[in-house]
Amino acid sequence: MKFGTKVIHAGLEPDSATGAIMTPIYQTSTYIQDGVGNHKGYEYSRTLNPTRNALEINVAAIENGKYGAAFGSGLAAIDCVLKMLNPGDEVISTNDLYGGTYRIFKTIFEKYGIVFHFVPMGEVENVSKKINDKTKLIWVETPTNPTLQIIDIKALAKLAKENNILLAVDNTFATPYLQNPLDLGADIVMHSATKYLGGHSDVVMGVLVVKDDDLATEMYRIQNSSGAVCGPMDSFLVLRGIKTLHLRMKQHCINGKAIAEFLQSHPKVDKVYWPGLTTHKNHDIAKEQMKDFGGMVSFTLAGDRLEEALEIVKKLKLFTLAESLGGVESLVGHPATMTHAAIPKEEREKSGVVDTLIRLSVGVEDTEDLIEDLKNALA
Repeated sequence: MKFGTKVIHAGLEPDSATGAIMTPIYQTSTYIQDGVGNHKGYEYSRTLNPTRNALEINVAAIENGKYGAAFGSGLAAIDCVLKMLNPGDEVISTNDLYGGTYRIFKTIFEKYGIVFHFVPMGEVENVSKKINDKTKLIWVETPTNPTLQIIDIKALAKLAKENNILLAVDNTFATPYLQNPLDLGADIVMHSATKYLGGHSDVVMGVLVVKDDDLATEMYRIQNSSGAVCGPMDSFLVLRGIKTLHLRMKQHCINGKAIAEFLQSHPKVDKVYWPGLTTHKNHDIAKEQMKDFGGMVSFTLAGDRLEEALEIVKKLKLFTLAESLGGVESLVGHPATMTHAAIPKEEREKSGVVDTLIRLSVGVEDTEDLIEDLKNALA
């Protein structure tokens, strides 16, 4: 099946009891058994719920994987991956990443003896230099949050396989419509389904997708044992959102391109970060591993005044000042004081998260209206 057909049909069957075309919301915690161990595949909803199971099958299909697992948030999905490790293991992560990921690495798992290295992964050599016999996981975001760095998944997959290391890719910004890390050699794909998969800013959820049978067994063991699962209503909402993912992403990309080009020509703007620009670092790699370049655009202002950046984000009208991203509505954020405030100033500035950096989640509104909003705020 092609992608647009997969999002609507993969793993989804009409309800056998009623013929309902939409997956029912099975709002139940437990299931009747005819005898001990004699049931219809469901015993307890922490372990398995029909609505959540339909979502997990669907997400696995659109990521070209075999197994999916859904969690109460993106961070709960990351938590599952890290619980596959042991004290003394080492993780190499990109230096530009979501502040919540940095926080769970440093404040939760570091104290249990897991060692984290943060390196600029735009050059694969920076990763290979950190590998030793304790390295068990390479954690990648591409495009990264918020400076949209592009990392060569295929090259890192080769390096990981040579050293018997797991490669996990946070594919939230790209979505399965634009990029499929498993096809490029990754072992694990993670999404904050809160963002583009849900697409309507009305649900919080995370998902993991894998191909390997043993990895899936461990993923489901941790999911069930830790219990950080999502509910059936949230599963239903994300299933609904995924049905229009391909349609939404096309407009996100169109708007992202127009806004990146507008910002690039504006005298008050210093740097523009969008992988589709030929000036963007590793643009050629983005062209090779992505179908298009997405709706996330970041930029810095000429000068270094924090106050000016805060004034601009406040003046925007259609771009709403709010956390998160990936909804149909356009959002603006100031990473240094919002999504990346958990990262020490010195560390975040090394990766370009300076005080004048503004991040846009470009929605699917009319392009001209969004550009006019930016013009007025920058004036």
